[in-house]
Order: sequence, then C-alpha cells, then structure tokens
Amino acid sequence: MFLALVAGRIACAVLAFLGLTHLYWAAGGAAGKQAALPSVGGAPVFKPSAIGTALIAVILLAMAAWVAAASGILTTPISHGVLRIGAFVLAAIFALRAVGDFRYVGFFKRVRGSVFAQRDTWVYSPLCAVLAVLIVAATSR
Repeated sequence: MFLALVAGRIACAVLAFLGLTHLYWAAGGAAGKQAALPSVGGAPVFKPSAIGTALIAVILLAMAAWVAAASGILTTPISHGVLRIGAFVLAAIFALRAVGDFRYVGFFKRVRGSVFAQRDTWVYSPLCAVLAVLIVAATSR
C-alpha cells in the first residue's frame, strides 16, 4: 500500500509536470522546445501546432488524474478494477514509447546524432520506462 502511494505520487507529479510543460509550449514558450522534437539534419521531423501541443498537455494531465485515482490518491466513482485496467493501458503506452518507433524515438531508433536523439536515449525513453513501472506499482494495492 505504501509503495503504491509513493509510486502513484511520483508518477502523478511527473505527468503533471510534463502536462504543464506542454501547456507552456502551447502558450508560446520556447525554452526546451527544440530539444523535445525529433530532427533530421537540424530540421524538425514535424512541427506541432499550439492546439496539438495543448491537447497533449490535457492528455498528460488526465493521465496524472487517472493514476492518482488508480493509486488511491483521489477518490472517484469509477471502480478500482476499471481504474486498474486503464492504468495498465497507460503503462503499456509508456513502455511502447520507451521502445519507440524504430526510426526517430525510443531505445531502438535509427536516426541519431541530434540533441533530441541524445536526450531521448538518456532522458525521455528511460523516463517513459520508469513511468510504466511506477504506474504498475501504483496500482498494485
């Protein structure tokens, strides 16, 4: 129970931070944005819109709330079984993100050498793997 609560709080804090960071970018903030996008030859692979970035922010904040409910931090009328299944789906999403698309993101990416690729190898993909483990641990009660 204690491990689930601690894991849930850490996962929620990380997800909320990531959500708020995306809101900052959606509002026009630029700090760290270039290192958060995969690039080839210095050009970003895609250019997310402000609305798309805000949508990712909302999804990340919703994930934080879901993990909070699944780990018992928040109370909700949703049954624990449904919360737990949803949390396992979230953990699978983060595990798949850590593995990557075998081209631009993840541990098995082929395009390397950019600032994003280096951070993805050492920060982003490991963070996704840790989030997957934390979310599973958070629902182990």
